[in-house]
Amino acid sequence: MTPPRLPVTAYVGLGANLGDAPATLRAAFAALDELPATRLIRHSRLWRSAPLDAAGPDFFNAAAALHTRLTAPALLDALLALEARFGRQRPYHHAPRTLDLDVLLYGGARIASAQLVVPHPRMWQRAFVLYPLAEIAPQLVTAEMLAGVAAQRVHVWQEER
Repeated sequence: MTPPRLPVTAYVGLGANLGDAPATLRAAFAALDELPATRLIRHSRLWRSAPLDAAGPDFFNAAAALHTRLTAPALLDALLALEARFGRQRPYHHAPRTLDLDVLLYGGARIASAQLVVPHPRMWQRAFVLYPLAEIAPQLVTAEMLAGVAAQRVHVWQEER
């Protein structure tokens, strides 16, 4: 019998810009906590950002920290299944989306396969990733990294009451 894997802390970026994106992201937090062998340990607030290298309405973004016993490829498969469950379609590259889930970091692993690259290759260039990640894991994001994306429009979203 194979002993259970030790949990790894993985960070996931979330984004959506179709439908009720804030509600979708809140539902996605709950869905992440229901993944097999995985616990949601914290998540950021929702952030609003202009599309970057994409068309369509503004995005809502967040970051989540997970403890998971899933391998990195199995975690990616679980995230892709969640995207599909939330109605994600991929009609073209950078299309607007109901839900986008990206593995940003998987412990200290460096992975470069056809399906998965970790750390996420463009995360350090994107304010909509760095600001939510800094909120839940400030040790991972430096002031210099944030300064490098300061020109990108991103802000904490305050729900209208």
